[in-house]
Amino acid sequence: MRIVLLASGSGTLTQAVLDAFAESGPGDPGDHGVEIAAIGSDSPSAGVLERARAHSVPTFVLSPKDCADRDDWNLRLRDIVAEYRPDWVVSAGFMRILGASFIAAFDNRIINTHPALLPAFPGAYGVRDALAHGVRITGGTIHLVDAGVDTGPIITQYAVPITDEDTEDTVHERIKARERVELVRLLAHLAHHDLVIDGRHVRGYATSAAAPI
Repeated sequence: MRIVLLASGSGTLTQAVLDAFAESGPGDPGDHGVEIAAIGSDSPSAGVLERARAHSVPTFVLSPKDCADRDDWNLRLRDIVAEYRPDWVVSAGFMRILGASFIAAFDNRIINTHPALLPAFPGAYGVRDALAHGVRITGGTIHLVDAGVDTGPIITQYAVPITDEDTEDTVHERIKARERVELVRLLAHLAHHDLVIDGRHVRGYATSAAAPI
């Protein structure tokens, strides 16, 4: 299974995927059947690019400022990613909204992670919004990407409790710790099994039984 990862920042989530899959090959004891075809970013200074190069994974950069407009950026990104022939595209901390032309090219093949229990608290400030609302349990969601913002069908979710002493940073770190484990687990599953998508319902993947962090 070939995957392309998209990331904007330091790439801690991408590092978990690299650690799990980048060093193994067919016939290796640790081979999970996942090939990281490329890692792309919207920023030439993103730390994730160095992480990719350290594992000899191909990289690419497409900055919106180098494109005529948002539609042009989406079309060019679509064409670059398509060259790598991915089975799945993984948005791993990619801080750009993917447009309709990109989504259509990889329909139901784009995965995103979000630090909240969707549909509650979508958008860029999921942890901050959950704390401001006073919830006692938050968590993370891995979902398919559609034309909305964090509105795609949910593949899996995991809970993270909130204590009185928590801050946005401490909660976010606990969510990210689980996020790394759950994304790697899902990708290893997808290498050998497909998902069944029926409207908003995604079947064919069992949610992790791991205890909340």
